[in-house]
Amino acid sequence: MTPPPVLHHHPLSPRQQGWVLFALAIGGFAIGTSEFAPMGMMPDMVADLGVSEPQLGHSISAYALGVVVGAPLLAVLGARLSRRALLLATMALYVLGNLASALAPGYLSLIAMRFLAGLPHGAYFGVAALVAASISSPGRRGMAMARVMLGLSVALLVGNPLAAWLAQVADWRWAFALVAVLAVLTMVLVAWLLPPDPHEPRHDIRRELRDFNRSQVWLALAIGAIGFAGMFCVFSYLAPTMIEVTGIAPRHVPLGLVAFGIGAIVGNLVGGWLSDRYRFRAAGIVLVWSLVVLLLFPLATRSAWSILLAVVAVGSMGALATVLQAHLMDVAGGAQTLAAASNHSAFNTANALGPWLGGLAINAGWGWTSTGYVGAATAVAGLLLYAWARRDARRLREAAITG
Repeated sequence: MTPPPVLHHHPLSPRQQGWVLFALAIGGFAIGTSEFAPMGMMPDMVADLGVSEPQLGHSISAYALGVVVGAPLLAVLGARLSRRALLLATMALYVLGNLASALAPGYLSLIAMRFLAGLPHGAYFGVAALVAASISSPGRRGMAMARVMLGLSVALLVGNPLAAWLAQVADWRWAFALVAVLAVLTMVLVAWLLPPDPHEPRHDIRRELRDFNRSQVWLALAIGAIGFAGMFCVFSYLAPTMIEVTGIAPRHVPLGLVAFGIGAIVGNLVGGWLSDRYRFRAAGIVLVWSLVVLLLFPLATRSAWSILLAVVAVGSMGALATVLQAHLMDVAGGAQTLAAASNHSAFNTANALGPWLGGLAINAGWGWTSTGYVGAATAVAGLLLYAWARRDARRLREAAITG
């Protein structure tokens, strides 16, 4: 049974569509810069706040927790708002969260403000994906969503080095202030370029919650939360792996971050193409690719050129995000906003799960390269969940035919 259409087409010219997608990508760039900036600014933040690196790491965890909590919460609270209004509201909250982070007087207040800043992350990306799909032709929605997510990928390549540079030449607080400025710019562009849609269906909170409780929705979210953890498992311990195993000088570690950013951009665009061409089967393709890449990663750590190529490949695993975002639109029924936002909760769960599992392996004495094998295990788990989802989809189709 072919899923019923869940998005009506917003009548915009190709030129208008391009500008709207650009505006949404600016918001993605702001969010990506804010999310990962503390990793590059850690020495400066530690020196200023008088805490240790592990303590400051809690600010990163606080942001991720904000994403996990805020994505479904804001999606439900904003269910009666138009998508345009919800985009503006989430960006306004992002402005406040990052300004508050820039002005935080101490460590504990910074933890609280990073949690606040994380709240609108998932809801923004979820709604932005729905808008991108609604203004594009059905056969191009994957690429449209990929163009929105491109902002997040470019942030890894450009935004994070920029934040680290600001922390060194001025103050780490200016990086969060810059993010707030970019969020304001996003609000201005969205308000200017995205016209109100009088034909957009309004959502009922009870229907959102009812349709969200579907096996296909939960299986898709589980694939993201578990099958995607391997990428974060390897990336979180990339710097010490490059230094201790490959023998790369610490000053050259940023090359690994650049390689990851390049891979993320490539994976994002390829994920959109795969989604348009293969629909949900693309998830299986990306998971198999992830398994191969993660199994080969420990072997690639033996030389500088091979590890950089491997890190590009690891970054390309991000293709799974766009694929699952598109799939959720097919299976979520009336829970479009809630499911789209929860996709980012799932990926932030993976962001917590991957480093934790990798840390267990490293502390057990298995070595830095064990992150590749641990990540491969999560990819296998993702493939099992994918097989379960395919079987469940066949069961639902058969039940619809016989019922």
